[in-house]
Amino acid sequence: MFEARGLTGTALAGAALAGAAWLWRNQGAVASARPVNEWTFTHMSALMPTAAVPRSARPEPFPRRSRPLECTYEYAGRTRTLAEFHRRTYTTGFAVVHRGVLVHESYPGRFASPRSRFQLFSLTKSVTSILVGIALAEGALSSLERTAVSYRPELAGSAYDGPTVGHLLHMCSGVGGVEDYTDPKAPISRFERAVTGGGSVLDVIRSLPRAAAPGTVFNYSTLDTQVLGWVLEAATGMPLARYAAQRLWGPTGAEHDAYYFLTRGHPRTALGGGSLNASVRDLARLGVLMAHGGAWRGRQIVPAAWTERSRGAGVAHLEVGALGAGLPAHYGYANQWWTLGGEHRTFTGLGIHGQYLWVDPVADVVVVKTSAWPTADDVERDRETVAALSSLVSWLGADG
Repeated sequence: MFEARGLTGTALAGAALAGAAWLWRNQGAVASARPVNEWTFTHMSALMPTAAVPRSARPEPFPRRSRPLECTYEYAGRTRTLAEFHRRTYTTGFAVVHRGVLVHESYPGRFASPRSRFQLFSLTKSVTSILVGIALAEGALSSLERTAVSYRPELAGSAYDGPTVGHLLHMCSGVGGVEDYTDPKAPISRFERAVTGGGSVLDVIRSLPRAAAPGTVFNYSTLDTQVLGWVLEAATGMPLARYAAQRLWGPTGAEHDAYYFLTRGHPRTALGGGSLNASVRDLARLGVLMAHGGAWRGRQIVPAAWTERSRGAGVAHLEVGALGAGLPAHYGYANQWWTLGGEHRTFTGLGIHGQYLWVDPVADVVVVKTSAWPTADDVERDRETVAALSSLVSWLGADG
């Protein structure tokens, strides 16, 4: 009897250990799958070490004038409502700011609220770009023509020994390959395992091959922005969280604390390309900052020329429709932002699983959409989102 119990206990313990090992190896896939991801994307601080970005000492809430958004949009041969849009694209948080006024805010996500900090994934890249623009204006970064390795000598001898800060901003470093989350051997998958599993992020980055001459082709790469974030930290002498707090969250009157999650391995580091978590309203104020030429309520925080640079690079291989096979033809790229061209030269920050910071300076409209898509990338949901948000901006303009 006791022997049988012991065998059962041993078997159970073995199964538990095996299950724990499987969960450790596959934690990223489990955390990002529906419906778990609705919780995960608002609770990253429960899963990873973090660095706080404190709210402003003088919060400045948006002026509010709530109104129903009764617009529709056309997609896949049908006229659809925004309520359908939210259901079809798994919206968790949604805010619209028109002419500096918060006209709509809703939180369809099960764990979402105005105070929730949403995992922004690669939308973080656009925030990193804003910080780079500030550092350049302050003189902490001396020039976009300086090489990344001149700020981060530990990259000497790697494929990142050569690309400039400007190359990193436009994703034209020439380093690495396709960012494919479904390929376990892809650089982004190796990077993710290092971040969550305690491995060396630096080793992953140093191992990447040179694929093209710097400045010649576009290759979307989170690792480019990781290097850019390290460059920014070296230039300013501050970790990303502190610099973001002092240069953005404080001056723009942020209402809520934000945070970057950090790598599990030491030295712990924030991900300039993907670990910022912030409230919808505070993300919206960054959009307003960019829509208003870098000014917040009369104070210039980001150089106007930097916001203009983020609307289009004027480089042939970065223009709308020229980014290459496998990327949506409705996007171009510039300065860590996705550009849409057209008369308004709209631009947007994007994050996997459906995170958007949509900025239309001409219409003076900013839209924030956080989501919990079932997959990291979804071309059809992205197309539908572009259709819906474009129609919303037009409707706001027509409705006054």
